[in-house]
Amino acid sequence: MEELTLLYVTCANGQEARTIARTLVEDKLVACANILGPSTAIYRWEGDVQEDEEVAMILKTRRDMTVHVAARIKTMHSYDTPCVVGLPIQGGNPDFLAWLHREVD
Repeated sequence: MEELTLLYVTCANGQEARTIARTLVEDKLVACANILGPSTAIYRWEGDVQEDEEVAMILKTRRDMTVHVAARIKTMHSYDTPCVVGLPIQGGNPDFLAWLHREVD
């Protein structure tokens, strides 16, 4: 069975996150998306320290889908360089993990 991964993605606002999440689930690129509340991002961009409000989401998918998910996010995202990073899922509820496998094509 393919390995599973959590993808951490940040978006400019909740609407952007919902649009991206719904598209990815509808296209069966991810099984599930959790949109988290607003947070503050402090980062360096083009030589200056920036501070912005963002919304984070956690996507659940198979590891082999990460490249496809990242590419799809880039087509919909408002950022020039959207944050899409993966973390391996190392265990958990076997029934839930089996469901994740079934929901991603």
